[in-house]
Amino acid sequence: MGILVGFAPWIVYWVLVGNAPFTTAVLVALAVAIIGLVMSRTRKVAGLTFEIGSVAVFFVLTVLTFVASHGFLEQWILSLSTAGIFVITLAGALAGAPFVRGFAAAGRSEEIVTSELFTAITSLLTWIWIGAFAGMTVSSAIPPIVSGDATILDSANPLSVLCYWVIPFALLGLAAIASRILPDTMVLSDDVVRETSFVAYSEAAIDELYYLAQEHANREVGAGKEAYDVKVGGMGMTLTGDESRKSWPSTYRVRDRRR
Repeated sequence: MGILVGFAPWIVYWVLVGNAPFTTAVLVALAVAIIGLVMSRTRKVAGLTFEIGSVAVFFVLTVLTFVASHGFLEQWILSLSTAGIFVITLAGALAGAPFVRGFAAAGRSEEIVTSELFTAITSLLTWIWIGAFAGMTVSSAIPPIVSGDATILDSANPLSVLCYWVIPFALLGLAAIASRILPDTMVLSDDVVRETSFVAYSEAAIDELYYLAQEHANREVGAGKEAYDVKVGGMGMTLTGDESRKSWPSTYRVRDRRR
């Protein structure tokens, strides 16, 4: 749901830009982007790079609608928007803050967010979206380059229809499908050793540590599964600001729950 909210101003813009005055399209999208940013800040969502970037891009596009010629906008306003979201997502990925990870982390436990599998899935999905936005940008730039009179409003020109609309939004749809399918395929097999950590009091005995490790692992594996072969690391790390408790590393495997 989080990624849908993040994409809301872009979806609104792409729907309106071909069916309403350009000024209306960018102003409505800018308003939605600002509302989304304010909501995220109110909820204290970590990492607002995508939301801030969206507001910045739509602000620039708003300025362009007032200073650029109508002919220029008809040819390039769609390409400029896809280039904007491409730059936002690429910059976030290169800075170590993939935008998909920020949306996917909302409401999830720290153990999940810091897991290698979560990192791998969100990184792959981020680069899939970046590739889609790059393809959208290149495709929508072809008509004005190849044909000087091509515009996004020219429904009679096959090149305009194909490169401004069909190819870009087919790529967008494929990226959305990948975002739905890939997380279900990239799962750990039950036989793989999984790493985690749990918190216990510093004075806890070894049998208490194994009990807590077992309970923590069972909560992670979910319904219908159970953890086994649970092992506790040899050294816990004292929690910052609370010397009475430690974070203990542990590993486990997963199997179907025995009835």
